[in-house]
Amino acid sequence: MLIVISITIYGFSSIDSLIVIPLGWGKPNYDFTKNPLNKETVALGRKIFYDPILSRDSTISCSSCHLSYTAFTHVDHDLSHGINGKIGTRNAPALMNLAWSKSFMWDGAVNHLDMQALAPISHPAEMGNDIENIVAQLQHSASYPNLFKAAFGDTVINGARILKAIAQFELTLISANSKYDQVMRKEPGVHFSTQEENGLLIFRKSCASCHTEPLFTNQQFANNGLAMDTFLKDIGRMKITQNAQDSLCFKIPTLRNIEYSFPYMHDGRFKKLSDVLKHYTSDIQQSSTLSRQLQQPIILSSDQKVDLVAFLLTLTDKSFLYNPIFAYPQK
Repeated sequence: MLIVISITIYGFSSIDSLIVIPLGWGKPNYDFTKNPLNKETVALGRKIFYDPILSRDSTISCSSCHLSYTAFTHVDHDLSHGINGKIGTRNAPALMNLAWSKSFMWDGAVNHLDMQALAPISHPAEMGNDIENIVAQLQHSASYPNLFKAAFGDTVINGARILKAIAQFELTLISANSKYDQVMRKEPGVHFSTQEENGLLIFRKSCASCHTEPLFTNQQFANNGLAMDTFLKDIGRMKITQNAQDSLCFKIPTLRNIEYSFPYMHDGRFKKLSDVLKHYTSDIQQSSTLSRQLQQPIILSSDQKVDLVAFLLTLTDKSFLYNPIFAYPQK
């Protein structure tokens, strides 16, 4: 509560008093009228998010790949790990500010947050389960019927309610209190260092067309010049659209909390921000679908790279990362 109060002072609007909408961010893409937030449903979604009952062998939860203190992604391996020691095909994306997202997954295969959880639930190398089996398990649990009654008014458990509850919890994952945000809000006593200010100018010149403020993504898909991985041979969004113009295009991720959301790229190939900058300044692979923003080389000196990283670190929001209301529920 203290976190919400301290933020609200500097100009936020609210939805159902459960989440705050930063001024200047624009209207969320999510239609809250079709899934109105309430604290009981958010609490239910949080419990399900952290419960390995979602996986076929009850070993993998959403949080297995989306850890609260690492920007709701994972840092110990490059690709998602699932049941029976299986390895997925992509790096787990960071989860935050999802109310503004227009599509989900690295290739945009899902276009609505209420349906997104079905993808990892049904993926054979992730949770390997189906929603009907999960419904049956929750119906026979000791605690879930009462939790559904508190959230929805009766003890009926079905797939739609499970997915809506997960979505409600995920919608509360708003990160908007980094040093960058505090500076933009002109909070007293908070200022960029000279290095961070230089980094912001470099960012706005070389990076912001794709990683657009304040969400630090333009919600689009792009070929960012990565060489195709030799093992997975991932063609990106083209797999969904069957359009050759989408070859090697992946969703542009947010840079918020990037200090904590490594490894980077859809396949987790880069472990450090310095590796990412090296790619963008010297390792771009030319191809017919390469993003137009990368057609011309990005030239940065060593000092400029240091300044740019200094700015990117101002996007860390520790009040989000360590907020107990997002962490594993203790009861």
